[in-house]
Amino acid sequence: MFTGLVEATGTITEITDLGDQSRYQVAIPFANELGLGDSVATNGCCLTVAELGEGSASFDLLHQTLKVTSLGSLKIGSIVNLERALLPTQRLGGHFVQGHVDDTGTLADLSIHGQDHKLVISLPANIAKYCIDKGSIAIDGISLTIAELKPATAQELATATFWITPHTFKETHLHGLEVGCPINLEADLLAKYTEKLLADRT
Repeated sequence: MFTGLVEATGTITEITDLGDQSRYQVAIPFANELGLGDSVATNGCCLTVAELGEGSASFDLLHQTLKVTSLGSLKIGSIVNLERALLPTQRLGGHFVQGHVDDTGTLADLSIHGQDHKLVISLPANIAKYCIDKGSIAIDGISLTIAELKPATAQELATATFWITPHTFKETHLHGLEVGCPINLEADLLAKYTEKLLADRT
């Protein structure tokens, strides 16, 4: 379980094809505090430490994971958001994030507006149905509040707009993104459970 509050960013330093999976080596500021088997949310995907090195950790990713998340588009030098699993003694500053990516969206806009940045993400229908104005969603592992939600039309997908503070922009990977890149999305856990409970009553 995670909070969606990015702890640090890391850099992909090596990608190794292992046949039915790939191993990603990531330079991590807190690598010396990790142990084998620890969980680290990487751009919002819960990954397990498979190997430790000097200042780095490696994670094994199945090809299915690479296919259905944005991790498959990463390359050596890519910057990723990192968060260790939540401790029971920590304050929950974001929202409940499992690290289980539901789908990917597309970065539609990232522009400067005064001190802040405007971030717009296109949402596939299976994600948009869980979104509400002022609700929470994890964007590449970042817990963000939806400032504006535009429904889908016959020509365009739904979009969610977020306002990014200077601190969040600086301390996450957002400054390295380009319009059109895929973004990992995890809808609010409470919304998904509510849908399931209501469906079971019919």
